[in-house]
Amino acid sequence: MLAGKVLAMIFQKPSLRTRVSFEVGMKHLGGHAIYLSPAEIGLGQRESVPDVARVLSGFCQGIMARTFAHEHLLQLAAWASVPVINGLTDYNHPCQAMADVLTIREHFGTYRNIRVAYIGDGNNVATSLAFAALKFGFHLTVATPEGYELPREVRDALAHMASQSDGSVAYTTGVLPAAEGAQVVYTDTWTSMGQEAEAAKRTLDFQGFQINEAVLRRAEADAIVMHCLPAHRGEEISDDALDGPQSAVFAQAENRLHIQKAILVHCMSD
Repeated sequence: MLAGKVLAMIFQKPSLRTRVSFEVGMKHLGGHAIYLSPAEIGLGQRESVPDVARVLSGFCQGIMARTFAHEHLLQLAAWASVPVINGLTDYNHPCQAMADVLTIREHFGTYRNIRVAYIGDGNNVATSLAFAALKFGFHLTVATPEGYELPREVRDALAHMASQSDGSVAYTTGVLPAAEGAQVVYTDTWTSMGQEAEAAKRTLDFQGFQINEAVLRRAEADAIVMHCLPAHRGEEISDDALDGPQSAVFAQAENRLHIQKAILVHCMSD
């Protein structure tokens, strides 16, 4: 479906799943993907973002960018004449959320009215999962330590959307209340890329926010465990939760490929 087309992949952050899923996805669809490392572009430093966008638009039929600053992604989209796909920014991670919704649907046959507990940092993954809850009609409870909530601008945007959605987003600082009756128990690393200097403090602040057998006992008996990976085993998730019979983590990772292919076709096919 994308024979003869080329996707430029801009990476400011390293990645296993994002790079491989987009590259394999383009190959499956008959196209080609080009990996561009931070050293090759120096986005916004060696060369301005608008210049990069216009140059790549002359070479390629699509751009996927995995950046730190969300503003860089917005600039790429504003100046490119080809589709720009958000592979992750510090603000959000929409491709991951789409794979999450697909995983929930595969397991339960639907995503509507499913009860999801997200336990951990109010980061970019949590942001996209919250928007997905309101877009697709499932019920999300976000459990974070005090001071690690979803950003205020995200909560304001969600509150504005909520009145026109069948889904919902609730907030708590309690892990066990969030997990009570959940059908999906989801977590992410406590320290994201770019936050390494905060790792020691975050490890202390997030004590008690691990997904483990005690937490899963509060969820529904058929609940599944999800994690966007990479996982820090023994920190945000225990081995028995990640590797146990309730884990959907590696099916969730595989679904990055399938959802990425759908996104590529949607954005780049004639």
